[in-house]
Parts: sequence; structure tokens; C-alpha cells
Amino acid sequence: MSESSSEPYRPRRGRWPWLIVLVLAIAGGYWFFVKSPSAPGQQAGISAGRGMPPAMAVPVRLATVETGPIDYTLKAIGTVTAFNTVTVRSRVDGELQKIAFTDGQKVREGDLLAQIDPRSYQVELDQALGQQKQNEAQLQNAQRDLQRYQLLFKQNSIAKQQVDAQAALVQQYLGSRKSDQAAVDSATLQLSFTRIIAPISGRLGLRKLDQGNMINASNTDGLVVITQTQPISVMFTLPQAQLPDVLEKIRGGQTLAVELYDRDDVRKIATGDLMALDNQIDVATGTVKLKARFANENESLFPNQFVNVRLRVGTAESLVVPTMAVQQGSIGAFVYLVDDESKVHVQPIVIGRVDEKRVAVASGLSAGQRVVVEGLDRLREGAKVEVVSATAAAPGGPDASAGLKARAPQTGAPAAGAPAAGAPAASPPSAH
Repeated sequence: MSESSSEPYRPRRGRWPWLIVLVLAIAGGYWFFVKSPSAPGQQAGISAGRGMPPAMAVPVRLATVETGPIDYTLKAIGTVTAFNTVTVRSRVDGELQKIAFTDGQKVREGDLLAQIDPRSYQVELDQALGQQKQNEAQLQNAQRDLQRYQLLFKQNSIAKQQVDAQAALVQQYLGSRKSDQAAVDSATLQLSFTRIIAPISGRLGLRKLDQGNMINASNTDGLVVITQTQPISVMFTLPQAQLPDVLEKIRGGQTLAVELYDRDDVRKIATGDLMALDNQIDVATGTVKLKARFANENESLFPNQFVNVRLRVGTAESLVVPTMAVQQGSIGAFVYLVDDESKVHVQPIVIGRVDEKRVAVASGLSAGQRVVVEGLDRLREGAKVEVVSATAAAPGGPDASAGLKARAPQTGAPAAGAPAAGAPAASPPSAH
């Protein structure tokens, strides 16, 4: 047997102090974080309890459910389109001698836009006129001969055949006179084409050719583009499900108003009338095209501009509440209804048409009831509310949010259904 195995067993004493220190550390942490009243979680709970008691009233602003007219409005995205667009092209070839317009200028129908070198076309006209005079002289001579032949035939001095031949020659020259007149008219027309005039009234774009260049009738780009912007049209589409309501009004002889708003859908920029509907529905999108007309007197609408379109189909009487009062949740649309004891209750509703700042209520409310429109983020079922006086801040005005912010807690936002910390003591709810 080895010497090491014969030695007596001796316990190791260096491990026990570390175990004791570990147990004490665990006990101290437990006491500090769980039992101690100065723990961070309990401090937050105490301050929250002291800041706002559970029974504190929440300042809110109310609106009364009332019966009133609400517009049936259909919204869409539209594109401004020029009422007429013309690419001005030359109908003859030649050198561009003069440009009589500036880029972006407004022109009227018949105004001179450009001048093409007319000399070659003037020569053709003079040639046609000369040929016409020559044939006219031959015609007159043939007609005088025919008169003499007819007189001689009555005297039995010449044969009938000679008279008929002279009559045929006169008819030949009469045909030549018509051809000569057509040639003169054609040369005159070609000469008039050297003056390029505006075919419609409108606003010019940027010219595509400069003075001194050759211009050709085959050039598809043309000289300039004219767009008619007064009046102007807007093209937009609606789903086929909304088409029957529009058709009913149009077939009844009504003119539907169309309003245009800017890209942010905030500022109204024009008002016009619905002009026409397309004769078929696009099977790919299930929509139908509509066209509206606008006077555009101040030229606020520009071709190819994107706008928000609101088509007003009609007006109906209904129960209405402000749009900001309606909330959406797992139960659908609902409002916070205030009872006579200034307590709020979640009231599910069925909404109908929406008219900007108002919503029609199909069911769930009755006229005269009060609903919350401001201060909704701190409400819960059965919460006590304090009604902010309407005279202190008008609904929707700049003072409304300021009045609520003055009463709101200054610390972080509370969780849903929980009281906020740091709020002032609640005052008795005032009568609405």
C-alpha cells in the first residue's frame, strides 16, 4: 500500500467561506429588490399612486349626437388632362424663316406661329396662273370660231361635221379651264401653308425647332404643342360597385359636382361638373372611367397633374357624430358614450357614409347623447371624466388641444386603462 493512501483524511477548509459569502449575497439581493420599500419598482408604484388616484377624472371634450344632412361623396385619384391637345406640324417643306411666338405663350385660334420661306410656292402659283390664262385665251378663240361655224352651217356653207368638231374643241377647253383653276387653287393653298397658324386657343409648350432650320411635313415631332387649359378636364376611375348610384343621378338629369384637392388632400383647388362616363368597365381592374370639366380660370390645374377627386353624389338626413369620436377595435367601430354621471362606456356602433369631419351612424346611438371627441387615449370603461368647457376652447380649434394638454400628466404616457402619474388633483366634473 502506498504512503498517500495510508494518510488520514483531512477536510478542506478554504471552500466554506466562499459558500457563506454567496448565501449572504443572495439574501441581500432578495431583500433589496423584493422586500425593501425603496426598491425601484415599488418607488414607481408609490409615486404613481400618489400622482393620480384611480378615481381621478380625465379631462375630455364632448360632442352631441345630432340629426343633420350628410353628403354622399365618392373619393378617387384623378389626372388632369388638357381639353384639347394639338401638335402643330408643317404641311409643306421649306426653311423656317420666322418664329412668331415665345415658349409658354398663350395664343388664340388663328394667331401666326411661324413663317416658312414662300418663294418656291409663289413661283408655282404664278406658273399655274400663266397656264390658266393661256388656256382661257384658247377657249375664247374656240368659242368665237364655233359661233362663225354655226352661222355658216345655217347658210349651208360648211358641213355639219366641221361644226360638231369645233363644238367638241370648245368643251375640251372648258375642261382645261377647270383643271387650270384647280391648279391655281392648289398652288394658292400650298402658299398659304407657309404661314403656320394656331389651330386652337391654348398655351404653347417649348418649341422643337429654331429659326433657320429646315422643316418638313413628314416630321412627326412638329414645331410646338398647344394644350387647351381653359376649360380643362380631369380623368378618374370609380369601382363598378359605386357605378349604380352615379348612373341613377345622371339618368335623372342631375349634374353632379366634382371637387379637386391637392396632393395632400387638404386644400381645395377647383370645383367643376361631371361630364361623361366611359361606355364600358375595365375587366382588368373592375373600374369605370369618368371625365369632369373645370373652368380653370386661374390656371391652377396643369395637364398630367395628379389630384384627389371628390364626387358628390347626393345628400341625406342621418344621425351624425364627428369623425374623431369614432374608434376602431376588436369589436369594430365604437364610441365612448358619456352618461349623466360623467362616466364613459364603450358603445359599439354601425357607421354609414363619411363626409370629411362627420360620420353617419346607422345604429347604436340616438340623438342627444354625448360622445367623447378629445382625450380618448386615457379612457377606459367606466372611467370618470371632466368635461372641458366649450367656451374655454372651441371644438377643433387651437385652444382645444391646449386646454387638454394643460390638464394632462407631465410624465410619460400611461398604459391603456391605467392612471397616469404626476397628474393634479381631480376637480368636480362640470355639467355639460
